Amino acid sequence: MNFKPVQILSVGMSVPETVITNDDLTKILDTSDEWISTRTGIKQRHIANGDENSTLFGIKAAQDALNKAGMNGEAVDAIIAASSNPYNIYPSTGCAIQDAIGAKNAIAFDITVACTGMIYALELGRSLIATGKYKNVLLVATDTNSKFLDWSDRGSCVLFGDGAGAILITESQDGIDDIIALNINANGSMGKFIAMNLIGENCPLVDPATEGCKKITMNGKEVYKFVVQTMPESIMTCLKDANLEPKDIDYLVPHQANLRIIEGLQNRLEFNDDKVIVNIDKYGNTSAASVPIALCEAIETGKIKTPSKAILCAFGAGMAWGSAVVRLREGLNQK
Repeated sequence: MNFKPVQILSVGMSVPETVITNDDLTKILDTSDEWISTRTGIKQRHIANGDENSTLFGIKAAQDALNKAGMNGEAVDAIIAASSNPYNIYPSTGCAIQDAIGAKNAIAFDITVACTGMIYALELGRSLIATGKYKNVLLVATDTNSKFLDWSDRGSCVLFGDGAGAILITESQDGIDDIIALNINANGSMGKFIAMNLIGENCPLVDPATEGCKKITMNGKEVYKFVVQTMPESIMTCLKDANLEPKDIDYLVPHQANLRIIEGLQNRLEFNDDKVIVNIDKYGNTSAASVPIALCEAIETGKIKTPSKAILCAFGAGMAWGSAVVRLREGLNQK
C-alpha cells in the first residue's frame, strides 16, 4: 500500500484576553513573583473569564489556522480535538468545532492524552491522510485547566494557563513528507502522579460512591524524575528514525511545563538559546495547547525562520509522552 505523505499547511492559536500575573496571585496565595518565576519560569498566564471555555478557544484556533491557509471549513475532511478538560463530555469538542467552522463534510472526534495531545493527534492525523481517504485534517488542542485547579495550592495552581492551538495538515502534493519522524509512548502505571477525577452520582438503588477530588492533583517531584528520563530518550529515538542528529535540527519546540525541564532538554541536545522556543513566561502550562501555541507564536514573531526542521515534544498525564521531527516549509502561515 502506498501511504500518502503529509504537508503542514498552517498553525493557529487562541488565548483568553484576561492575564493573571504572579503579583496578582499574591492576593489569594502565600507566594511571590520571585518564588514562582525562579521555580517555573512563569511570569503570567492567560485565564478564561466568565463563560469562556475550551470549546470556544478551540473554535477560534481552528478558524485561525483555516484563515492562514486560505481554506474554508467545507474543505476539511477530519477534525481531531485533544483536550484534558473539555467543556462537554458529549457532544464532543471536535463536533462543536465542526459545526462552528462549517466543516459539514468532516468526521470529528476527541482524544484525551493531556499535555501530549497534539503529538498524538499528529500521529492519528497523518494516519488518516496516509490511507488516501482523508485529505485535509484539522488538529485542535484546547484546554482550560484554570477551571479545575485548587486555587489554594500554590504548588500547582500557579503553573497553568488556558488556550488553544491548531495545526492544519493535508496530503502532500510534491511527495515530500513534513512529518519526518514521530514517536509516541504511554505508561499507565505512572498515571497516579497527575490526575483529575470525573465523579458522577451512583443510582439511588445502590450504595453511594465515595466522594473524591475533582481538582487536578500532581506529584511534581515524581513527574520531574519521569520526564528527565523519558523525554530525551523519545527525542533521540525520533532523530534516529529520521536518520538525523541534533545538529541537523533548527529548533526545539518543547511542552511549556517548567523552564528547568526545558533547559535540561536544551543541554542534552547542546542547543543554544536561539534554537529553543520558550514562551512559558507569558502563558504558563497550557497543556495540550502548549506546543502549537509556542510554534504558532514563534513563526509569527520571526523567532522561527522557514524553511527549517523542528522537534516538537510533550509529556503529560497518563503518563504519556512523545516527539516529532517536522519540516516547516517556507512561507508557512503566510497565505
